[in-house]
Amino acid sequence: MADHEFSVWAPTPNDVALDADGIRYPMTRSDDGWWRVTVDVPADVRYGFVLDDSEPLPDPRSPRQPDGVHGFSQLWTSAPPAPWPGRAIDGAVIYELHVGTFTAAGTFDAAIERLDHLVDLGVDFVELMPVNAFSGNHGWGYDGVLWYAVHEPYGGPSGLVRFVDACHQRGLGVLLDAVFNHLGPSGNYLPKFGPYLTVGRTPWGEAINIAAADSDPVRRYIIDCALRWMRDFGIDGLRLDAVHALVDTTAVHLLEELATETDALATELGRPLSLIAESDLNDPRLITPRDRGGYGLAAQWDDDIHHAIHTAVSGERQGYYADFGSMQALATTLARGFFHAGTYSSFRRRRHGRPLDTTSIPATRLLAYTCTHDQVGNRAIGDRPSQNLDFGQLAVKAALVLGSPYTAMLFMGEEWGASTPFQFFSSHPEPELARATAEGRKAEFADHGWAADDIPDPQDPATFQRSKLDWDKVGTGEHARLLRIYRDLITLRRTEPDFADPWLDHLRVEFDETDRWIVMHRGAFAVACNLGEQPAVVPVTGESVLSSAEPQIGTNATTLPGHSFAILRRRP
Repeated sequence: MADHEFSVWAPTPNDVALDADGIRYPMTRSDDGWWRVTVDVPADVRYGFVLDDSEPLPDPRSPRQPDGVHGFSQLWTSAPPAPWPGRAIDGAVIYELHVGTFTAAGTFDAAIERLDHLVDLGVDFVELMPVNAFSGNHGWGYDGVLWYAVHEPYGGPSGLVRFVDACHQRGLGVLLDAVFNHLGPSGNYLPKFGPYLTVGRTPWGEAINIAAADSDPVRRYIIDCALRWMRDFGIDGLRLDAVHALVDTTAVHLLEELATETDALATELGRPLSLIAESDLNDPRLITPRDRGGYGLAAQWDDDIHHAIHTAVSGERQGYYADFGSMQALATTLARGFFHAGTYSSFRRRRHGRPLDTTSIPATRLLAYTCTHDQVGNRAIGDRPSQNLDFGQLAVKAALVLGSPYTAMLFMGEEWGASTPFQFFSSHPEPELARATAEGRKAEFADHGWAADDIPDPQDPATFQRSKLDWDKVGTGEHARLLRIYRDLITLRRTEPDFADPWLDHLRVEFDETDRWIVMHRGAFAVACNLGEQPAVVPVTGESVLSSAEPQIGTNATTLPGHSFAILRRRP
């Protein structure tokens, strides 16, 4: 037993009491809307807050939710993270994974058993999809409602500490996907405490109050949560979900404020900490230094690179892919970072984006990828590129990302062409919400011509089970062959200084629209790719250091087989 001060920001109710192991203690309110009480309790006491004699509700800053998001909170403390020097993300290779489907068991401890695969692959960081507490047993994690707690079925907060320490022991950094733009529909009790929400909506629900009246404590709630992941769990950085949905009209944007405090924490801890934005705005302000008027984030996702590569290789042109698909679009995007940079977007029916200043912002502040949880899981049936493309096409996509000057990211299983889908799944316990989720998913894709029977039911446990990786396939046939290509590409990227050059002004791109080849010149190297089915003659030559199919190297040109790449070192 020990004295512990409990506190909660709750300006809305007239009275607040603490319920600790069934005993209620009145709390005292201060002028700023915070309620406090100090009580002698066990270190693992379960507790909740009683608002105006209602049933106890979990702590908005709950450190643990052992019985789910509707149950009591529990105190939890951990020893400081093990010493670790950290690493910067610039030019790194990041591996995005979903804890629940990365292994059959779907836990942090089970994921630890697969970390040596990632070390052997050569990646630098693991990026976890959200692990904050959400309703139900399994889901993507983007409908979290208690942002400070760790999802119990994964292993809870202690499991996350073990996972981070295991990564650091192997030299792997850990990034965490954090969702601060909306709250999930089940277990969201925050409005009962105070004005956490405001007028307006995001695509996923009511907007978070970060700029209206009484928003200062809400902003503090977000910033304190972000810093806690990095300070208390040893996380090396955050991927900030859909920052374009953070509507902030104040003079100092929440992202700038968060970046400033993150940099201060990095100085205090003596290791790099990185914030990576997911944004569809194509706005370089996010990654522009603060002394030049930007927000000073470390990096941002770049969907334009994904779209340009995927459409050029696969031929898909529907929806937001409409402006992509040509070799010109691919070359422009690889050379400039954004395809839409103040140009007309037919999907949006307006101008979109702003040019990147390639003389002052390095390419490593943009993340390039051929797969993400969104670009796979938000397809109607969650099919991966490996379920639709041949080996050569998958290898070309890998070469374009890993041979580029951008910071690279892979999605779990991509490296061996996993044949399992990654579908949208949920496990809402409320029948009405479960039905609405399933019906909404089917209605969304019915508008695009899909039959309702073809759309997986997110609430069906089989949808979740189908999405788990099949590790038995890693060392077999074409899977093993593709894995070798990924390993070799990452090794080349890591060991050859020319591939570490982050400046787009040093990148030269050639292409042929008709014969569908493209070449990225990286110092003494040429990354030559043939996206067409027929052999193509490419006007580069040199020593082949890595290829997906045997090229025919001549004096002045190289013939690449269809759907293949070759990385050539030019002769002096």
